[in-house]
Amino acid sequence: MASITLPEYQATALESIPKIASTARGQFRTHKTKNIEWRKVQLRKLYWALEDYKPQLVAALASDLRKSKFESLFTEVDWVKKDCMFMLDHLDNFTKDQKLGAPDVPLTFSMMNFRVRKEPLGTVLVIGPYNYPVQLLLCPVVGAIAAGCTVVIKPSELTPACAMVVKEMIEKCLDPGSFSVVNGSIPETNALMNEKWDKVFFTGSAQVGTIIAKKAAETLTPVVLELGGKNPAFITKNCPNLALAARRLLWGKTHNNGQVCMSQNYVLIDKSLVDTFIEFLKLAYKDMFPRGAKASDDISRIVNKRHFLRIKKMLDDSKGKIVMGGEVDEDELYIEPTVVLVNDVKDSMMEEESFGPVFAIYPVNTLDEALNVANLVHRTPLSLYTFGSKAENERVINEMTSGGATINDSFFHGSVNTVPFGGVGDSGWGAYRGKASFDAFTHFRTIAETPSWAEKLIRVRYMPYDFSALNFLNRLTEKSPNFDRNGKVVKGLGYWIMLIFGLGGKSAKGAFLRWLVVVGAHFIYTNRLGR
Repeated sequence: MASITLPEYQATALESIPKIASTARGQFRTHKTKNIEWRKVQLRKLYWALEDYKPQLVAALASDLRKSKFESLFTEVDWVKKDCMFMLDHLDNFTKDQKLGAPDVPLTFSMMNFRVRKEPLGTVLVIGPYNYPVQLLLCPVVGAIAAGCTVVIKPSELTPACAMVVKEMIEKCLDPGSFSVVNGSIPETNALMNEKWDKVFFTGSAQVGTIIAKKAAETLTPVVLELGGKNPAFITKNCPNLALAARRLLWGKTHNNGQVCMSQNYVLIDKSLVDTFIEFLKLAYKDMFPRGAKASDDISRIVNKRHFLRIKKMLDDSKGKIVMGGEVDEDELYIEPTVVLVNDVKDSMMEEESFGPVFAIYPVNTLDEALNVANLVHRTPLSLYTFGSKAENERVINEMTSGGATINDSFFHGSVNTVPFGGVGDSGWGAYRGKASFDAFTHFRTIAETPSWAEKLIRVRYMPYDFSALNFLNRLTEKSPNFDRNGKVVKGLGYWIMLIFGLGGKSAKGAFLRWLVVVGAHFIYTNRLGR
């Protein structure tokens, strides 16, 4: 196959950024993006652009991250194509007005034709990360297109080859001016944040996310922040399959070379299982990398020297014991999948988010201790994983807050492109993927339509006020409480009538079925007596 020539990275001229933003705002004001068919055309064009630029995108991902062709297609290019198809399949339904009836609108006001209209927010800015420089950049864009927004896209400068291919692809294939790409680093990002947007979607570190949120707050601009976290994995003594847990967690730290915001930072494991778990990790490593990870064509590399040194420093500063891996090669930006056994929550392996192929094992005596440690390390991580009995898994989910969670596996909750994904607390604000991507860029606008003949019904609102009319309206619309001032439910006459005539049931359907049985039994009994 002929080699692919990738364009040389070039930052966007700072002086051109205000015009790019202004053009996108002007395109939105033409109202053409509100046309559903126009949106579909853009999504179709993006689908085929991804297909046509597939060789360049695969080559760019290999250049920036040494990402394998398999991962480049499976988790990047094909993922976004599936997003396009999902939106095209469901866009008509997503954009329909939602008629409001009971219980939102009381029967008294049902003639007012309450409904919710789904309208695009306007012109939005999408800032992408380096770890999935195609998927995590363009999936929000798919949602913005579907919602009817115009978009300015800012790829990560840490993946320059991908940034340039995306710029060429977007600006050649989609509607000019409505969709633009700005390349650059801090100066260009600052210039973009000086513009007024209707929403900013940022994926990246919590440190940069804080800066984005502060700047957006100056103009009351809403933001979606997809950040990260020090994600825990729990393994109890009742883990149903320890070997499988080891294999799945190791996969979570080798996929994309651990540069995954959802992968576990540390494993809290019952002390009695530690030695066996480590042996299972080593077996899983040999199975995944029979010639060793460094010789494998499947594993990526760390994105740049700065991040390589950051991860290496975590390992160097740790007081723990390396029980698997440990090889590093700065020239190749290679860090072997590495596991460190620690016993201190202040260890560097516990205090910092690795965002690489390294994680800690922290032995515990009980699940209580594990939950206390996890909440101390990071109260609101992006993800958590639990491998225990059904009751233990439910307890972990109940007592530990996280953006998402997976039971008996590594980040499967974030592995399906049509279910909502997002953080909580300081691991992120808002969610996207599937319908949530459409919702993220949509204004849900409530509309009411009052007919002229309803004037007598709404006479109560006009001055001079009439308390008799107000009391009458309250009798029509207010529901009497079935509880006292202490919050205790009071079983009134209606309850006892329902209990008696419902034959002990609480629902009308249940009462009907019970009466059906009673009448049927009575009919059979009387017929037999008649014989």
